[in-house]
Amino acid sequence: MAYQLNLNWPEFLATYWQKKPVVLKRAFANFIDPITPDELAGLAMEAEVDSRLVSFKHGQWQASNGPFEDFDNLGETGWSLLAQAVNHWHAPSAELVRPFRALPDWRLDDLMISFSVPGGGVGPHIDQYDVFIIQGMGSRRWRVGDKLPMRQFCPHPALLHVDPFTPIIDEDLEPGDILYIPPGFPHDGVTHETALNYSVGFRGPNGRDLVSSFADYALENDLGGEHYSDPDLTCREHPGRVEAYELDRLREMMIAMINQPADFKKWFGRFITTPRHELDIAPAEPPYATQEIVEALKAGEVLTRLNGLRVLNVDETIFINSERLETADLKAADALCRYTLISQQELGEAVDNPIFMAELTELVNQGYWYFDE
Repeated sequence: MAYQLNLNWPEFLATYWQKKPVVLKRAFANFIDPITPDELAGLAMEAEVDSRLVSFKHGQWQASNGPFEDFDNLGETGWSLLAQAVNHWHAPSAELVRPFRALPDWRLDDLMISFSVPGGGVGPHIDQYDVFIIQGMGSRRWRVGDKLPMRQFCPHPALLHVDPFTPIIDEDLEPGDILYIPPGFPHDGVTHETALNYSVGFRGPNGRDLVSSFADYALENDLGGEHYSDPDLTCREHPGRVEAYELDRLREMMIAMINQPADFKKWFGRFITTPRHELDIAPAEPPYATQEIVEALKAGEVLTRLNGLRVLNVDETIFINSERLETADLKAADALCRYTLISQQELGEAVDNPIFMAELTELVNQGYWYFDE
């Protein structure tokens, strides 16, 4: 089903985005859960899906990672089951992400879903990403504190908690409500009655991730092979001292590598379209011929993009799943980035461009787009 989000995006971005948390009451009117607890449990039993169980019993926190073989002996209180990137594996749940495309695709992380019984939660903690927590079935009480320096500690090797905090939000969420939390605000959710929660996360890379990834790209592409040189070297009194101008020159060497626009764009396109979680890729079998794709589109059929696939236009260069797309029609390729459903209308005259259609056929045969039966 298609979900309609009742949200004034310009007002939200100006007032709340990366600034302060807020409860958006009835953001989804007449909310219907896209998944059942049994379906979520089934996903958590699959090796490809990142999942975990978190419990708090007898004053002790416990956490374990999936895949799980069964969920016996958990009891009726004090535990939560969480699964990451459910939008990659469960098409109805992926529909929950679409209303958030008012935000840039490249900032989207994934859809995490949690099922929790009364008393269930993961404890008070801080996330370093933006999250929209949608309340599904049941009810959960959320407390959010202000963004202040806080001590973090591990009550269990797999959990990072914060000390108790004074809430600036302390509210029960009902089905269809959304709690938005920017990075750095401590929060804690505790379930009242058995609940499903859906967390749409938006993550920005940190400087360490960027430098590390670019260094890998530089090694792969043999960038920065020029050695430090100093033909203007003069005699110095102190041979054990590195002069400030030498440090400046070294830093300029490093900056010069990043300042190559073509390489920077090529690296970033690959980096930002690499999925953080596995995709449910099923190559077309048997593979399509180009003419079959053309005829199907002209007959009114629609191509659906694989859920979770990262498809981005990076300054007029198209990247798909960490690969650059060499394309004969940039306008049509840009439509692949803009729309998740592709018909003849979105492609326009490109349907009659045999070179572009051969490119599209290859993408379909790889399993990146498919005709929904």
